[in-house]
Amino acid sequence: MRLVDSEGEQVGIVSIEEARAAAADRGLDLVEVAPNARPPVVRIMDYGKFKYEQARKARESKKKQHQVKVKEIKLRPKIEEHDLNFKAGHARRFLGDGNKVKLTMRFRGREMTHTELGQAVLDKFAESLSDVGQIEEKPKLEGRNMTMVLAPKRS
Repeated sequence: MRLVDSEGEQVGIVSIEEARAAAADRGLDLVEVAPNARPPVVRIMDYGKFKYEQARKARESKKKQHQVKVKEIKLRPKIEEHDLNFKAGHARRFLGDGNKVKLTMRFRGREMTHTELGQAVLDKFAESLSDVGQIEEKPKLEGRNMTMVLAPKRS
């Protein structure tokens, strides 16, 4: 086995018994680093400390990540201008935070015969947010709902 000591220095090729004895003398663990190498590489280290450091690095990198959430805004085809602007303000804030926005247009009763009115409202909504967001999924009708997804603009 090729032995690497706790400071990272190459000791050389030794038998497994000698490697175990060297690790026991220092009060550390003998860890197999590269089992597929010829000869296999083992290292003398404090394995508990090593695992702790790895977990700490993983936690640190996870803190820096931003998970994208999908926020939903529900609309109706006969929505008034002020209500549409109010909901657009919410969507603007969501997109500014780096989240996606799913717009759901719900049709009830006879509104199903004029789905183009709902499509026009969704297009107007997306146009009002074109400075902060872009269309990720075009409007599509699924049953009585028409959905569209906006994503934050990449700058």
